[in-house]
Amino acid sequence: MENGKLPKVGVGAVIQNDENKILLVLRKKAPEAGCWSLPGGKVDYMETIENAIIREIKEELGVDIEITGLVCVTNHIIQSEDIHYVAPTFAARITNGEVRNREPHALEKVHWFAIDEIPENITITTDYALKQLKLS
Repeated sequence: MENGKLPKVGVGAVIQNDENKILLVLRKKAPEAGCWSLPGGKVDYMETIENAIIREIKEELGVDIEITGLVCVTNHIIQSEDIHYVAPTFAARITNGEVRNREPHALEKVHWFAIDEIPENITITTDYALKQLKLS
């Protein structure tokens, strides 16, 4: 264990609508500011990863979700930024509410993308998850 540091835990969700479009958010904050990302965030102490993604989606986007499966677990390591997350990514569907950006200080935009229109500037975790789903 270098310098007594431990990885952090983050969670993300692949949310598709009825048109099979993927919901992505444009990050304003590090890590990977300026990149499109699956919505999600950090797991709080004593919180399950499932409860964390449900909470994060509600906080960021104002919608309720149902988890439909585990897509993958990503090792999100950016040595140049001293970043190390272990990040489970879930498949989920919206059960209630209208998507809106409830965290404009952290998110530039929220947008639904067709699978063949996913931008190139996506986060490490997003790229890995979409490849696991064979969507990119």
